[in-house]
Amino acid sequence: MANSSRTAPDFSRPIEALKACHERLRSQCAALRQLVDHIRDVGCDAQAQQAAAGVMRYFDMPARHHHADEEEDLLPRMLAAASLGRASTLTRLVADIAREHREMDWAWTRLRPVLQEIAAGERAALDSRAVNRFIQLNTAHIALEEDSVFPLAEMLLSREDFAAIGARMAQRRGGARC
Repeated sequence: MANSSRTAPDFSRPIEALKACHERLRSQCAALRQLVDHIRDVGCDAQAQQAAAGVMRYFDMPARHHHADEEEDLLPRMLAAASLGRASTLTRLVADIAREHREMDWAWTRLRPVLQEIAAGERAALDSRAVNRFIQLNTAHIALEEDSVFPLAEMLLSREDFAAIGARMAQRRGGARC
């Protein structure tokens, strides 16, 4: 099953670190999609249990840190740096990002109990529609951030802003990667 072995950039380059998080998100979404097929074809064997546990580990903690990086640090600094002309557009973008985070969280809370059963070796079937919806939400969200948010952040924010964001990212994780 899919697994990303890339190392994360250090947090002194927060946009690169956030992009690396997106790569891991994509990898975990691929593992989740593969898990649906694996359970259907093979059942809930040791490989399925390990995959379910790995997906849960990622979406329970690093993915939540990623959302906090954006909502607590990146986006507020972007809003503070935006000119009046960009502020209303950016305010809508920030609201969209927060709404999408909530939708992804809600979709995750629907998937997690089934993954927990699988990780524990119990027979459970993953709803492919729920998995596809979760993956679609994440895929669209990543595209929005990489196409709109990150380029705008690079235009608006100073070196000092990025240093402060990176420090908070490292602090949030205790130095661990995304």
